[in-house]
Amino acid sequence: MPKKMTKRTTTKGRSRDTLVVASKVKAYIKSKKMNTSADAINKLSEQVYMMIDNATTRSKANGRKTIKDQDV
Repeated sequence: MPKKMTKRTTTKGRSRDTLVVASKVKAYIKSKKMNTSADAINKLSEQVYMMIDNATTRSKANGRKTIKDQDV
């Protein structure tokens, strides 16, 4: 059974899903001999949302409905 996505509330009061796999992020950070703070996963997820929003805007500006690597 797939795991449920974690919901969190943003500073604007709306609820969003976490887009990063916390265990994978934590494992990668640990491989760099560093620790992960409690807020790091949420902040990384916010950055992913921002990247997707920017890529969507760029794709639309270029008359496409498909996000390509050049949009990211």
